[in-house]
Amino acid sequence: MITSLSPLDGRYHSKVQELTPYFSEYALIKNRLIVELSFFMMLSAEKGIPELPPFTDKELKLLEDIIKKFNEKEAEKVKKIEKTTNHDVKAVEYYIKQKLEKTSLKKHLEFVHFACTSEDINNLAYALMLKGGLEHVMLPTMKELLKMFNSLSKKWKTVPLLSLTHGQPATPTTIGKEFLIIAKRLERQMESLKKQEILGKLNGASGNFNAHISAYPKVKWSSLSTKFVQKLGLTHNPYTTQIESHDYQSEIYDTLARFNAILIDADRDMWMYISRGIFKQKVVKGEVGSSTMPHKVNPIDFENSEGNLGLSNAILRHLSEKLPHSRMQRDLTDSTVQRNIGLGFGYSLLAYKSTLKGLKKLELNKKSVQEELERNWALLAEPIQTVMRKHAIPNAYEKLKELTRGKIITKESVRAFIETLEIPNEDKKRLLELSPEGYVGLAGEMT
Repeated sequence: MITSLSPLDGRYHSKVQELTPYFSEYALIKNRLIVELSFFMMLSAEKGIPELPPFTDKELKLLEDIIKKFNEKEAEKVKKIEKTTNHDVKAVEYYIKQKLEKTSLKKHLEFVHFACTSEDINNLAYALMLKGGLEHVMLPTMKELLKMFNSLSKKWKTVPLLSLTHGQPATPTTIGKEFLIIAKRLERQMESLKKQEILGKLNGASGNFNAHISAYPKVKWSSLSTKFVQKLGLTHNPYTTQIESHDYQSEIYDTLARFNAILIDADRDMWMYISRGIFKQKVVKGEVGSSTMPHKVNPIDFENSEGNLGLSNAILRHLSEKLPHSRMQRDLTDSTVQRNIGLGFGYSLLAYKSTLKGLKKLELNKKSVQEELERNWALLAEPIQTVMRKHAIPNAYEKLKELTRGKIITKESVRAFIETLEIPNEDKKRLLELSPEGYVGLAGEMT
């Protein structure tokens, strides 16, 4: 919408809309509904609660259909109830009771949200949202990025590249090796996310099943809670206050922020490679690079990605730092903060797609690559002085420093110096055959 406050819901909505089933207000309400009804059904199956006999197949289908048929229109009904209750979780409870008011389950309505605190429902709802968003949107897109960097690494694995350390010409590498480094760094963070536990709890107002045992002291509530959380596909956290402590969330956001930091590094390097002429960008018909300079093809995709990764990390790092903190057994500061998880993920997703788009536009400029290297014969000072050291020639480093530092060095001057060296012919021949373009070490093999 053109009136949206956040660009994720306005300008960029089409690029991040696959996250809405996981992090929108609708998603939060639906997952609360799933938790409430799933627990209601599990209580029915518990033998130690005679007042709630096992539901019939018809009744179970009725409850499952409420979940299956829940849509945005139904979510609006919950929001309407909330206007009266001024409590979002209670609104879901009342919505369920309204749906069951004219069914055979009417007599069991008080077992909806039985012995639960709101955070029992909320922590599990957010856990399900995070699980779904990571598994179905974020990790697949991250995998696509990784695949692209690996593909380009293989494509250009033997193409030599002038390195810049401290912004100055340095020992050559290959383009493929540099792309592989990025890929391996990203892969490590991805693997951490894949292994990440997503925790949940259901144990009452202070984490001790106080209300539960006051009603049914013989029910093994701890075991029931573990079983329920695991059935949702989550890891049970038995030791909590009123809230699940959110440490696992902090771990997720930190890992995602590290992945993003690595990608910012990659975006900036791509920007520099384009600036140096190492890469050209495919021209998109109809696209404008500058409002006044018609010739420009700007690296806008990498710039867009860098900016959005910065926004994402600002949100993710606040979530990571804030959420593990809660005064005593509970305060409400986590509630409003968690509503912004979707923003952190959304800006990341937007950035990933921009980097992918930019990578797909890259075209190698071999001429520029070769010209850069040809201008920097002084790079061979390193292998020459290393071979001189091998043969115990005194002051090898200092002699090459005197020859090259701050001076214009040519192929001819380098070879003339090599000819003066009193070293075995085999080593001299190898040095004379060396060029900046061929001085790449094991970079190609490593890639």
